[in-house]
Amino acid sequence: MGEHSPINVLAPNHKVNAITRRAALAGFGVIGLGALTACGRNTSMADSPPTDGEIESKLNLYTWGDYDSPDLLGQFRDEFDVLLQVDSYGSNEELIAKLSSSRGTSGYDVVVPTGSQIDRFASHDLLQRLDLSLIPNFSHMDPNFTDQAFDPGNEYTICKAWGTTGYAYRTDVITRKMTSWQDFIDAAHDEASGRTSLLSDPWELTAISLATLGYSLNTTDEKELAEAEKVLVDEVAPNVRAYFGSASTGMIQGSFDLMQSYNGDARQGFNQVDNPDDWKYVFPTPSANLWMDCWAIATGAPHPDAAHEFINFMISPENSMTQIEYIGYPIGVKGTEEKARKAELDNIDLIFPDQTVLDRLEASIFNEGMAARVDILTEAKRRSGAA
Repeated sequence: MGEHSPINVLAPNHKVNAITRRAALAGFGVIGLGALTACGRNTSMADSPPTDGEIESKLNLYTWGDYDSPDLLGQFRDEFDVLLQVDSYGSNEELIAKLSSSRGTSGYDVVVPTGSQIDRFASHDLLQRLDLSLIPNFSHMDPNFTDQAFDPGNEYTICKAWGTTGYAYRTDVITRKMTSWQDFIDAAHDEASGRTSLLSDPWELTAISLATLGYSLNTTDEKELAEAEKVLVDEVAPNVRAYFGSASTGMIQGSFDLMQSYNGDARQGFNQVDNPDDWKYVFPTPSANLWMDCWAIATGAPHPDAAHEFINFMISPENSMTQIEYIGYPIGVKGTEEKARKAELDNIDLIFPDQTVLDRLEASIFNEGMAARVDILTEAKRRSGAA
């Protein structure tokens, strides 16, 4: 192997590099529940070999497409003399299906589930507990992104990246000031009618109207969800051109004037379009999603020492800037915002929202209201003619 050891990148989708991580998350839904029900909690799982401090010669990473700096992957490969295999998936449901059907024999070591889904993974033994003594760089993690409600004590996960949701709009088309989700709804009905895109994600879609109505974005109340559906289906959906995940692609193509989007994806668009001054991004009031993707180790991982070393490597302060600049999202390591501002990264305010924005965000929860949200998305698409 040595310095010529390859990084094998396999992707189920034939255009992985064209699909950003958060764009792929549009597949978020309830499909994975069937796989979890089928596997059951009492089905035995294959065990990983014990860690012994000796880094194995191979590591299998299963993650979202184009979600890590190729330079860092190559550096890890060369520094630790490891054959690195990278496969990709397009949704948490796909990851759940793979891990649950294999029952610990998938061959994958490191995986990247979303925080709101961790309870689903952990409660069905799809993840193994981390040995934080093998990840000393955990001490460099920002406390704001450790010990989360979905994983107290970081038993199973460490923050890989985090971000939020808002919208980008053409300032030469929508000339008034835009600050809220109500402004988004109004513009979709007026200036951007027929040139508006929404995320094909049931939670993110309903967050628009739930926030406007003053309800929790995670509500399970049937009446509140019904009110949110009426706003989306009657006021928003008729004006929507597409349910489209990649803001950067939409901005470059010039197909839309108003796009619900993730902050990092919008930043990629700002950095690539010929007319960035004609675009503005809004972190809308009163609330929006605060999401987090996580490093984790799959149950039955055949290379547990290499897996722990890889996570430790990827969260090291020395590597943080390379990762942030590539993926366009903060990674939860202390001091990275200061470093990024000192380095004058392009559109840095889209990577690191102001604290006043963070204070009003609400983390998504996978709860009993998800089936209703999926139905709302389906009805909205039908009303838009995009079903």
